[in-house]
Amino acid sequence: MMDRQYAEAETYSYDVARDYPYAETGRRIFELRKDREMTREKLSELADISVQFLADIEKGRKSMTVTTLKKLSSALMTTTDYIVFGRDRSTSGIDPGLMELCMSLPPKRQKQASAILRVFFEAVDE
Repeated sequence: MMDRQYAEAETYSYDVARDYPYAETGRRIFELRKDREMTREKLSELADISVQFLADIEKGRKSMTVTTLKKLSSALMTTTDYIVFGRDRSTSGIDPGLMELCMSLPPKRQKQASAILRVFFEAVDE
């Protein structure tokens, strides 16, 4: 019984991997990178991956781990949902210069800047 369940799980995993549209995910990463006026070199550095691996992902030739997906979504200031499924692109209207400035900050400073901007926008909206 266990062998059959394992074999079915193996088949299911393989089919999902084979049928997943990697080119669409890669295209979204490419478009986000261009929208943010980032080079492959810059995004690769921020996501801690090689330039060639990023190029392969963008062209749909390679898949990525969840860890790499999270690094790319963070570097591109978008959600993993947008990269994988094409929905919830919550940062599409952000100025690329502001994003570049934010991305150059260490994580602790990013959180501080976010808190300051929240207070600023609340004050401006009143």
